[in-house]
Amino acid sequence: MGIFSKDITLEALNKLSRNTMAERIGIEFTAIGDDFMEARMPVDSRTHQPFGLLHGGASVALAETLGSVAAHCCVDPAKQFCVGLDINANHLRGVREGFVTGVTKPIHIGKKTQVWEIRISNQKEELVCISRITMAVLDKM
Repeated sequence: MGIFSKDITLEALNKLSRNTMAERIGIEFTAIGDDFMEARMPVDSRTHQPFGLLHGGASVALAETLGSVAAHCCVDPAKQFCVGLDINANHLRGVREGFVTGVTKPIHIGKKTQVWEIRISNQKEELVCISRITMAVLDKM
């Protein structure tokens, strides 16, 4: 048994992205495991910076999407929700085209905070960016 709610599917995750920034920049959830989620994002005009490379902000958007959605899938949405407290990213390699894939795994899943690591790689499986997000777990009123 994994850490995520048993009724989470790729279809449901991708439906969450409709009419959001994630959809507009082409983020698509591609895998769910017992302790990880994966999504990919195109490297094209939607995600380039002015010099033709993957924009660091786009990498952070992918990282935050993965970490936030994964955190949400670890709580009972009738009782709690998660919001970001902090995110950081180290950009390690430039990418000009194709896709990047992000994989998030938990570092800590607590009652009031969660910490997730997100590793983003290019199509050659070379590390492009590593990010960490801290989420607050809040009770619904």
